Amino acid sequence: GMLILILTSMQWWRDITREATFQGHHTNKVMMGMRMGMILFITSEILFFLSFFWAFFHSSMAPAMNIGLTWPPLGISPLPPLNAPLLNTLILLTSGATITWSHHSLMINNKKEALKGLLITVILGMLFTVLQTSEYMEASFSMADSVYGSTFYLATGF
Repeated sequence: GMLILILTSMQWWRDITREATFQGHHTNKVMMGMRMGMILFITSEILFFLSFFWAFFHSSMAPAMNIGLTWPPLGISPLPPLNAPLLNTLILLTSGATITWSHHSLMINNKKEALKGLLITVILGMLFTVLQTSEYMEASFSMADSVYGSTFYLATGF
């Protein structure tokens, strides 16, 4: 099932790219539909993450009896926020700036700068992944350790 979904998606995007880039056949209605689809996708992602953070803050503001009425729950040692989490946040923000730089360079037909920005973004992404993996390995809790662990891993790893 997943293989068919991936193959179908690849063929569909190949056709869309060919029609738009090489043939110039997209009508205004098709372009508006693709914009609306992207807007809906981004909105759904925002709501998705909002629900994770809502669960985390709700559980921290009103801890349940089954976790000992304390936050973080007993037995959980939270990660120090000024170490790897802060560095990963800075890397994410920087990668957003570098991909924007790459996109802007591409729009003004400066392919050398676009490639440079894209390369820096990919390197930052790999660095982020390495640091995130080490952060997960350092954590003293798992996804199965109460609402703290599950909301932490869902919000940071999804």
